[in-house]
Amino acid sequence: MHVTSPVRPPLVTGGKTYADVTEDICRHVENNPTKEWLIAFGISVIVLIYGTACVLWTWWEGLGVWGLNKTVGWAWDITNFVWWVGIGHAGTLISAILLLFRQKWRTSINRAAEAMTIFAVLCAASFILMHMGRPWLAYWALPLPNAFGSLWVNFNSPLVWDVFAISTYFSVSLVFWYIGLIPDLATIRDRARSKVSRFIYGSLAMGWTGGAKTWSRYEYISLILAGLATPLVLSVHTIVSMDFATSVIPGWHTTIFPPYFVAGAIFSGFAMVQNLMLITRVVYRLEDYITLEHIESMNKVITLTGSIVGVAYLTEFFIAWYSGVEYESYAFINRATGPYWWAYATMMTCNVVSPQLFWSRTIRRSVTWTFFISIIVNIGMWFERFVIIVTSLHRDYLPSSWAMFSPTRFDIGDYIFSFGFFFTFFLLFSKYLPVINMAEVKAVIRSSSERLPIKVAGVAKGDRVASPTFNKDAQ
Repeated sequence: MHVTSPVRPPLVTGGKTYADVTEDICRHVENNPTKEWLIAFGISVIVLIYGTACVLWTWWEGLGVWGLNKTVGWAWDITNFVWWVGIGHAGTLISAILLLFRQKWRTSINRAAEAMTIFAVLCAASFILMHMGRPWLAYWALPLPNAFGSLWVNFNSPLVWDVFAISTYFSVSLVFWYIGLIPDLATIRDRARSKVSRFIYGSLAMGWTGGAKTWSRYEYISLILAGLATPLVLSVHTIVSMDFATSVIPGWHTTIFPPYFVAGAIFSGFAMVQNLMLITRVVYRLEDYITLEHIESMNKVITLTGSIVGVAYLTEFFIAWYSGVEYESYAFINRATGPYWWAYATMMTCNVVSPQLFWSRTIRRSVTWTFFISIIVNIGMWFERFVIIVTSLHRDYLPSSWAMFSPTRFDIGDYIFSFGFFFTFFLLFSKYLPVINMAEVKAVIRSSSERLPIKVAGVAKGDRVASPTFNKDAQ
């Protein structure tokens, strides 16, 4: 039997045809919600309602309901803000940078990753509003004239840079995500059975016809948006890191923060994508589209960025010692051996040790291990932000001002709100919009499938293409 051996293992398994791709991905949009989805959605809504009540109470009573004190003026609010911004990094990275580098393995995961980015950035923005104390004056962070004269913000403030960076990042990410949805929305429009569905998806599809000129413009604008989004991936978390790096607080005043924060953001973002996609893969039976090759490729990125983060931790200690500044040295010694040593130990174990398990190919290609380690990584990255913020503040220059921080139920409740918000909107997205980019999967199915969908290069329709699973045939 004549076989053709591909250079890389297939990214689409099960011998899928173009019709199969459409049917498998549209099925969960067109069918009624499953029992599992309804249960998950119900839990998310309950969590969101409880979290919303905590947020409203925080705004009504003021930030005194948090566990803040005169020494630790920033704590869970900024920790959660930086954590959510970091999670939002992976979506744009997968969509933009991997698109520019023509990486085919991004096609099955980019849609959900982009949606994750949008919802994560909204969660991060909610913490900006929370720690303002008076959210109805949030527009003061923008350079807008008002009735009392020109109210110009302090452009030297990193917090103002946050507002500009995050709003720009959100806008570009939202447009990029929506543009990518248009061809698939047109497919659902054409398959819709009810007038309401046809009208809604037809309006969202913006008159997509699928003509050659339409596809040409689609690909052109996708490249432009990818080019715009790529520097944003690097700039957003760099600016967030400057909230700390431009201060004079020991433990914050360091130039390694920008690259260190960017690597950590990609690290935690990819881990969250893994968690979401592994669940989606099982719930919607998409094992043929989100394959072990996708999982392994993402685990390699997690291993790389986790190693970079580990090197950054060691570099921080070295620079603190090499600087000869006793306050700087003490800040890092206090992190490792002070009263918050347990948080530092958790951070090091989760972020430095656990990703190294992915050097084993067996673990790297294991769905169970991948899901477990991805959760561990996100726990560790939350503790990293907690360690950076709280341990640098709770013992400052004056021992008379030293204090400990303990969260209240409203600190925890506001954090729970962000989870309820995130998963409620992600579940709605996964139910009513195609969770995988059908158009892009079809574009790579010829070169990345176990079975060719049409006659190509002398191989008849349905003939298998050799892959690691067909070694016996090849022999």
